[in-house]
Amino acid sequence: KTKPPASQLSPDLHITGNLKTSGDIQIEGTVDGDIRAHLLTVGEGATVNGECMADDVVVNGRIVGTVRGLKVRLTSTARVEGDIIHKTIAIESGAHFEGSVQRQDDPLNTGAPTTAQKTAAPITQKS
Repeated sequence: KTKPPASQLSPDLHITGNLKTSGDIQIEGTVDGDIRAHLLTVGEGATVNGECMADDVVVNGRIVGTVRGLKVRLTSTARVEGDIIHKTIAIESGAHFEGSVQRQDDPLNTGAPTTAQKTAAPITQKS
């Protein structure tokens, strides 16, 4: 079974509603709603207002809401306002992040809270 190509939302596109894909999605515009994907890339000029959940989350732009991912990466142009629940995280110098980070072995499972070690500590990192 071949993997479908990544969906791309152009910079002039504004979506109100939830997005769900088992594949990859690249946001360059504005989304007001939750996003579920395998690989989610938020472009430098993009804004997402809602919960983002993916195996891989790469943030170059702005997210206002909770981020859940096995691998979460905030690049130097990222602006995140909200909590990040992750298995592994990378925050580049210059990233702007306000919220708490929490490591979980299964961050995509939104069911009952696990007994995973909760290392929630508020972090404010401004360039």
